Amino acid sequence: MPKREPPRQPPPVQRLRLRYSKLGVARFASHRDFSRAFERALRRAEVPMAYSSGFSPHPRISYANAAPTSAESHAEYLDIALVEQVDADQLADKLNGALPAGFRIEQVIESSKPSLTELLQASEWTIDLGAVDADALRAAVEALLAAPGLEVSRRTKKGLRVFDVRPAVLAAHVEGDHIWVRLRHGVPLVRPDDLVTGLRQLVPGLGDDHPGLFARLRQGPLGDDGSIIDPLLVAAPSRAPQDESPTDQP
Repeated sequence: MPKREPPRQPPPVQRLRLRYSKLGVARFASHRDFSRAFERALRRAEVPMAYSSGFSPHPRISYANAAPTSAESHAEYLDIALVEQVDADQLADKLNGALPAGFRIEQVIESSKPSLTELLQASEWTIDLGAVDADALRAAVEALLAAPGLEVSRRTKKGLRVFDVRPAVLAAHVEGDHIWVRLRHGVPLVRPDDLVTGLRQLVPGLGDDHPGLFARLRQGPLGDDGSIIDPLLVAAPSRAPQDESPTDQP
């Protein structure tokens, strides 16, 4: 007897791209925690999601380059596909009413191409190592920029991985009591904690054993001058929730 084909889901009629932030206590949520919370918020807000076909349909949500657990971020992105047209501004407001504290939808646009994977080429971060002397921070950053290479190790599920973080560093400087850095996305993806590991190799004892507080300010495609372009402006004119304009980061 031939196998019974699963019912085909209706095709999407609208694709939306969202920028969201994770701040405060939300920084300790993993990407899996957020994805579960976001799917619950979609159900509570009664968003007409499109689903994949097959025996186990899933809502059409595409995530890209999520910030690591314990890092704050003003620039996280995802795409969703819907089976009915909705107003982007109203969708943002409904989702913000259903999301846990610390997560907020900052912008929503209608978009399908290019993909987020293509657009998210680099990130800007701040790194806070606590009560560190500014001269020590500057010395560490200067040593980093002068180094031809800087190998660090990170323990992964497949064991210890050693890689060079220096090629990912596009720019870095000290701002007050923290480090600002622009990192190119590559393979492996260099994270701000990898950079801290490297800085402590160059300047032993930097920040003592402070784990580091990380905040992503923006991520997106690289412009001709090396700056990061707003990925939502590349895709389409941006729209923001009605009650608040997008977070403006320096």
